[in-house]
Amino acid sequence: MLDSNMTLQLKAYLEKLTKPVELVATLDDSDKSSEIRELLAEIAGLSDKVTLTIDNNASVRKPSFLITNPGSHQGPRFAGSPLGHEFTSLVLALLQVGGHPSKELPSLLDQIRQIDGDFHFETYYSLTCHNCPDVVQALNLMTVLNPRITHTAIDGGVFQHEIQERNIMGVPAVFLNGEEFGQGRMVLSEIVNKIDTGASKRTADELSNRDAYDVLIVGSGPAGAAAAIYSARKGIRTGLMGERFGGQILDTVDIENYISVPKTEGAKLASALKVHVDSYAVDVIDVQSASKLIPATAAGQLHQIQTNSGALLKAHTVIIATGARWRNMNVPGEEQYRTRGVTYCPHCDGPLFKGKRVAVIGGGNSGVEAAIDLAGIVEHVTLLEFAPEMKADAVLQRKVHSLKNVDIILNAQTTEVSGDGSKLTSLQYKDRVSGSTHTLPLAGIFVQIGLLPNTHWLEGTVERNRIGEIIIDAKCETNIKGVFAAGDCTTVPYKQIIIATGEGAKASLSAFDYLIRTKTSDDNQ
Repeated sequence: MLDSNMTLQLKAYLEKLTKPVELVATLDDSDKSSEIRELLAEIAGLSDKVTLTIDNNASVRKPSFLITNPGSHQGPRFAGSPLGHEFTSLVLALLQVGGHPSKELPSLLDQIRQIDGDFHFETYYSLTCHNCPDVVQALNLMTVLNPRITHTAIDGGVFQHEIQERNIMGVPAVFLNGEEFGQGRMVLSEIVNKIDTGASKRTADELSNRDAYDVLIVGSGPAGAAAAIYSARKGIRTGLMGERFGGQILDTVDIENYISVPKTEGAKLASALKVHVDSYAVDVIDVQSASKLIPATAAGQLHQIQTNSGALLKAHTVIIATGARWRNMNVPGEEQYRTRGVTYCPHCDGPLFKGKRVAVIGGGNSGVEAAIDLAGIVEHVTLLEFAPEMKADAVLQRKVHSLKNVDIILNAQTTEVSGDGSKLTSLQYKDRVSGSTHTLPLAGIFVQIGLLPNTHWLEGTVERNRIGEIIIDAKCETNIKGVFAAGDCTTVPYKQIIIATGEGAKASLSAFDYLIRTKTSDDNQ
């Protein structure tokens, strides 16, 4: 099951175990059970601290296995395969059950231990989903820390009948005590705050009491991370707040030609950015989004950022680096069938549509790449492009045209998404040349039509253009003194990661230059 490289890596990790670990497998006669039995036997053979036990408990899913300590029944459970992107989740679960400490903040770990109540989580994942491990790993850690929390990570490819019964069309899909809890990427602190009533207010009160920052960066993607590093290097008090560290790159699988890095993955780049930021004195504020900018009204006063949690953060200068989000089709039915057939991540959700007919909206690079990837999984792909020609690179166009199960329709304006009330069943589009309307029977629609800036919360403050991009000058300055902006949320052309990081560094240097040229009264600090 494991190749030689994975075996060597896992053996090295298992040497870090300080407590014995028991793998309790519940299996049947299926081929998948045989694979899991073989995998668990290999793992047990790599460390004298790991044992394998076969349990015929009829009340749990087969095939599945519990990672626990001898004599205990507490710990994470995997139902199906823990390979693919979930191999890291398996390794972390083994380490944490085996006594290896988590690197999460001690205050967050203590908060998890003190959560009162019984919480039974189930997470459906696909082996190709790059968003799923964050959720699986967060919930696994919670089961290790709190005996009243359980978690089963379920491979949707193995338990297809559950995917259909629960009408799951997007992963990760999380259920709590049998009810829908969340869908899509979530980090540990976000999950904890969602179930720990009162946590949001406590956090808001604590943030509001923090001292003013010299520079507060709003948005923790590549532009925000670069701005934080360059600010901290100047020795000024730096704050970095965002909903999820890494931003949009967390939704990107392959990243190519980030100078000196020919190819990497979004999650890896985000992790590297976090390590770099953490090497400096940056106050990182996770799982917080801005709801309002309150600019200073007079010289020497402080700018303020209000968060959705109710906190009020103060700063002498602000750098807005909130990036962008996927653009919606904005047609009837899209919102109703979001995660019920309408999706935005072919890598995460593609396997859920195996053997079915799907559409991809958008003929740019991301749309054509999605069609190529999906063609190897689904029965048929229809790519719809609004313009009279596709905008994707020539090499991608040649590839997609060579695929027999891909149809391409140009001059196609999507007009409506339809379904049966619980799931998507078809898409309607208009031929922009003839004016005729058509209906495509489908199980899924993958929307790949570009990005919109995350600047809606700035209404009435900084100046923006017609599509919401923040208008900046050559030094990343906005129309408000002391407020700067960088990256995909601005008017800077060419939305690329390397450009965003450069703009973040530039905005930081501009903010520092502004600070040293502006006298601020100590009474306002």
